Amino acid sequence: MSKPWQDKAKGNWNIAKGKLKQKWGELTNDDLDYVEGKEDELLGKIQKRTGETKESVNTFLNDLKY
Repeated sequence: MSKPWQDKAKGNWNIAKGKLKQKWGELTNDDLDYVEGKEDELLGKIQKRTGETKESVNTFLNDLKY
């Protein structure tokens, strides 16, 4: 089952990447490589780099406005 941010991210990942980097400046382009079907791995990378919870990252991504 797809999550809401995943559907939005498919066409707007460059915008989402920019907003993630604004919120968490320590994220790199390598951290934010989006591969469809590997969203959990992406969340894990963001979580590890920022120290945020998975829920916090999910909430941020779900609340993004494009």
